[in-house]
Amino acid sequence: MTRGGGFNGGNDMKGTTAETTGGAPAGGQAGPGAVVSTSGRACACEGGVNEDITGMPVLALVGCPNVGKSVMFNNLTGRYVTVSNYPGTTVEVSQGRGRIGDREFGVVDTPGMYSLLPITDEERVARRIILDRSPAAVIHMVDAKSLDRMLPLTLQLLEFGFPVVLVLNMMDEAERLGMRIDAPALARELGIPVIPAVATTRRGLAEIRQAVLEACRASGTPAAPVRYGEAVESAVSGISARLPVCYSLSTRGISLLLLQGDGEVAEAIRTADQKAAGEAGEIVQGAVNTGGQPLRYRIAMRRQDLVRGIVERNVAYPARTRRTLADRLSEVTTSPLTGIPILGAIIYYGLYKFVGVFGAGYVVNLLEKDLFGAHISPWFNAFLGKLLPGAAGWHYWARELFGGEYGLVTLGVTYAIAIILPIVSLFFVFFSILEDSGYFPRLALLVDRTFKKIGLNGRAVIPLVLGFGCDTMATMVTRIQETKRERVITTLLLALVIPCSAQYGVITALLAKQSAGILGVSYAWLAWAGILFVMFIITGRLASKIVRGQPASFYMEIPPLRLPQIGNVIVKTLARMKWYFFEVLPLFLLASVLIWVGRITHVFEALVAALVPVVRLIGLPANSATAFLYGFFRRDFGAAGLYRLADAGQLTGVQLLVACVTLTLFLPCIAQFLIMKKERGLKMAVVMSTGIICTAFVVGGLVNLAFQTAGVAL
Repeated sequence: MTRGGGFNGGNDMKGTTAETTGGAPAGGQAGPGAVVSTSGRACACEGGVNEDITGMPVLALVGCPNVGKSVMFNNLTGRYVTVSNYPGTTVEVSQGRGRIGDREFGVVDTPGMYSLLPITDEERVARRIILDRSPAAVIHMVDAKSLDRMLPLTLQLLEFGFPVVLVLNMMDEAERLGMRIDAPALARELGIPVIPAVATTRRGLAEIRQAVLEACRASGTPAAPVRYGEAVESAVSGISARLPVCYSLSTRGISLLLLQGDGEVAEAIRTADQKAAGEAGEIVQGAVNTGGQPLRYRIAMRRQDLVRGIVERNVAYPARTRRTLADRLSEVTTSPLTGIPILGAIIYYGLYKFVGVFGAGYVVNLLEKDLFGAHISPWFNAFLGKLLPGAAGWHYWARELFGGEYGLVTLGVTYAIAIILPIVSLFFVFFSILEDSGYFPRLALLVDRTFKKIGLNGRAVIPLVLGFGCDTMATMVTRIQETKRERVITTLLLALVIPCSAQYGVITALLAKQSAGILGVSYAWLAWAGILFVMFIITGRLASKIVRGQPASFYMEIPPLRLPQIGNVIVKTLARMKWYFFEVLPLFLLASVLIWVGRITHVFEALVAALVPVVRLIGLPANSATAFLYGFFRRDFGAAGLYRLADAGQLTGVQLLVACVTLTLFLPCIAQFLIMKKERGLKMAVVMSTGIICTAFVVGGLVNLAFQTAGVAL
């Protein structure tokens, strides 16, 4: 059976980061009987490193989350991708070029997957990449400490006839635990290369490269080591004989997916050959009726039994497992009794003190007031005054385009560099430290029970926490969630109650200046945070009642706690800063141009005038309407507008709280709206945005009414 064509699992997946090819996938030609995607588009892998690898032999990096695929991708290609310590960072597929010996390969970093029988969108995307691209070799990365859970996927890959190189990553951690793995014996038993490795230190990299070359040169396909009993094997033989003849993939692997009830595979075969699909369906039904247990369960248990035997023969564990400090810390972070206070401390010292008070307070004050406010902006406006004199006409409007109060330099560049960039940078440092330590999966476990009450599970904590960095990016990451219901609820929460890092930092700096409260945290900030928390719970509860669908089960890999590596934190922070800066600066400049055009045409003044009655209704001064209009261009743009109003003493303590609450809940920025449209559809994005606008002003009005009625001043 020749290799080269691909197999596609059925319907085109909207919103995923990988599209299968409409013709031949990278790596060969599709045979006349092969089933390929109906999307008609070339393979597009958005995000991360994205190089053209068309026509090259493909190496696919495959494995569960948190096993080091992204680090190995970097080792093989010499290109950096974000290396995360929690599931979901490779939802956006990365691809690059790598040279091994005298051969050049295309390397694809697939999303985390546990099985070729997919449950989540991540697994579906990963399976499509593997099956459609027909890789020259599959590098299966596993955590050496957890072979019993990860080898079943190895067996599935072998059933499809892929040349597999099994990489036992994190061998240093396994050795510290006292484990001994007989890699040569394991290789003989599986019939494939097995390489002990530590991806972060490049241990085993030379052996992996050599094994890949040998796997690519090997003739034939690896033998599948699992036999499933007479009934299943008979069904596999019968289905294989009836499948379309030109599949490049092992018909054994396809037959086993059919027997396990894979609907996408069944639909793809039905599209290619209705007669074969009907005959295969009859065989599947006959096999289902044999035995008292479901076929899916019987096949999975047979694989697991084989893996258990393999591990017993080839892995030696210490007689007594020593509990490490990391084990004890892991338990402390996941127990509600101790985990919640730890979370509170992280929020206080990380988000409030480091990002809010230090970043948005001290650093922004240094840049925005002392550098731009006192030197750069006055000098630039004076320079424009000499270059383009005149109080009216085109000279005036040319000056206003670049300088004045809303110019490209005095507003766009100043806000982006002096206010937003330092806040976002410090948040990414904080985020990268938590990410590199392995804390996020433990946080997901800690909040899972609470999140169940709002229609989500613990995995939702990943996009929600990421939303404090950038809600636009976090909305894309909702793809890691299992059901459409969860993705809709999380998208709504991100758009309504989660401030991005720049908006959060500016608001925290503003509210922290108010009268002291508890442990140095101002009452105004506590009130703002409390209102957002209540809105988070209420919105989640209402959405869980309104949005239809079944709740998803919760499962997540829990990596060991690790001491963050300074170099890794710096590299990830710089990469994210670069991405954010190149995204935010053009938008700030565009906002300045749009404001300039709006002022010339008087559209801007008309929109502000339309907002004035609304902001007055919730107790705010008329000039605060401008900040809300800014907020649509970018959330942080509006927050920066409030910063200037507060500095000028134009807002009382209560007004500042009302403005901050309303602006946080206000319409998502235009970038987030466009991503909501892409991910959830135009109708859903419009419905959400309309509801968010109404909710923001209603809640703002209620907050103002409550404080005025109580006679409380801040």
